Amino acid sequence: MRGTLRLFAAALLVVPVFAGTATAAEHFEQTQKVGQDEVVSTVLGGPSTSTTVVRPGSWYLKAHFTGLRLVGGDVLTVANPAGTESYRYTSDVLASGTASKDATGFWAMSVTGDQAVVSIKGRDGGRAHPASRVKLDKITRGYTEAELAASVGPQSICGANDYKDAVCYQTSNPTEFGRTKAVAKLLRNGGSLCTAWRVGPNNKMLTNNHCFTSGTGIEVWFNYQCATCGSTTSATVTKVLVQSVLKTSTALDYTLFSVTNFADISSFGYLELDARVPAVGEEMYVIGHPAGKLKKLSLRDDQNAGGYCKVSAVRVNGDSAQSDIAYRCDTEGGSSGSPVLSRQTHKVVGLHHWGGCPNQGVRIDLIAAQINPVL
Repeated sequence: MRGTLRLFAAALLVVPVFAGTATAAEHFEQTQKVGQDEVVSTVLGGPSTSTTVVRPGSWYLKAHFTGLRLVGGDVLTVANPAGTESYRYTSDVLASGTASKDATGFWAMSVTGDQAVVSIKGRDGGRAHPASRVKLDKITRGYTEAELAASVGPQSICGANDYKDAVCYQTSNPTEFGRTKAVAKLLRNGGSLCTAWRVGPNNKMLTNNHCFTSGTGIEVWFNYQCATCGSTTSATVTKVLVQSVLKTSTALDYTLFSVTNFADISSFGYLELDARVPAVGEEMYVIGHPAGKLKKLSLRDDQNAGGYCKVSAVRVNGDSAQSDIAYRCDTEGGSSGSPVLSRQTHKVVGLHHWGGCPNQGVRIDLIAAQINPVL
């Protein structure tokens, strides 16, 4: 099997990778941690009903709770200091669609930024009942920019890095830009990063099998992209959770899944499948979150005199014989699961999953044959 570098970031997950006709000495493994678990011990209840978790420079904070007891309709709230991102939990924590239960308690949805305000309040926002209690027993904090830079695994930048913020193409390439809204970032309890996207109008999304096969605790971030070209600040992000895995395949490296609170993300639109083998030389592009960054559009290729990216080969070996297409659009760890779109139809012709220059995506015609009955 022709080997390449799988493009995804995973905490404590080691993946053997191979490059072209490389010898065994050139084989390497890729890991990319993006967050750090910490044990904490803060009990909220009685006279102490609020605490602020601060980890300077972290790009997100995710809280875990145990021993939740809410009396008389009290509510547990996890929010950013401004209150512009806020998640509320009642005694039935799963009712929110933003909590993931585990053996000892539950994880709340992450809060973007380096501060999270945790509080117990009355149903109407007033004082909580004296008997309401919860313990904040651990957190996952996102790495600082310096820590992220130090942890980035091998890249698949072919020549110069040509990808740009998606919004940079809003005026020059409005059709390509219009397809970016349906693409989301995956965050797996702070441990791994991938990309996913809405396929069709219903509650269905696609990513790679090597990103996950079980949906517990995986966040899906829509609109994690800057509003102006070159900005380092994201627009308002909408977060949902993976609800269930509908179909998955190791041979074709895909996972089809649904999400909680689908109505919250239905306005971001969806992508359509182009169930054919694209032509060699056909112009194409990749939309994703390389290295977990704000959404990027990989459209140009300096290996092609600065022109548009092109399909360089079809029916190349991937996890299965002749299952992939190849191209030199720039990608990095975290790009796994990105849609590969044709500039001819602006529909998806591949599911990006490997790097190595050329990079590779699974042929969408093969995937479509398996998932169309459940879309």
